[in-house]
Amino acid sequence: MLKLLGSLCVASGGALAWYVQRAERRRERDTLSDFQRAFRRMGEEVRMVRTPLPALLKALSRDCGAPAAAFFEAVSEAAAKGEDLSRAWREQAEALPLHERDKSAVSALVQELQGDEEKVCKAISHVAYTLADSAGEAERKRPEEEKRAAALWFSAAALLVILLI
Repeated sequence: MLKLLGSLCVASGGALAWYVQRAERRRERDTLSDFQRAFRRMGEEVRMVRTPLPALLKALSRDCGAPAAAFFEAVSEAAAKGEDLSRAWREQAEALPLHERDKSAVSALVQELQGDEEKVCKAISHVAYTLADSAGEAERKRPEEEKRAAALWFSAAALLVILLI
């Protein structure tokens, strides 16, 4: 009976680990999607409405999911306090749940946010394109990665159950 209970716990642990990994990947895809939408909107606001950056960041923070909203909120607060916007932007970009390529693209954008409208819009469009490319690649790889993760976690749990029994 004790071995059966232990086997059930090990199998449940494998299923939980698979679920957590799957949720983490979904969170990354959602974050990419939120940033794509936010940067597209940012480009439109800069081009059409010419909203000041602190107000724009505050508005973007209200329309995004949790990681993107936290990013824009923190950068907006730093700008409102008079802190160095570049440093705050880079620090927040490094904390994002994204791949290094995407983090570096978001982080590098702050250097291009100063200057004329055309340069700013071009930089924002480039980052949005980079994130869209990453999202497309992640979506293409998703079925294979999910199969591989399920096989890994459930095989490991089965192996431990066999060893336990």
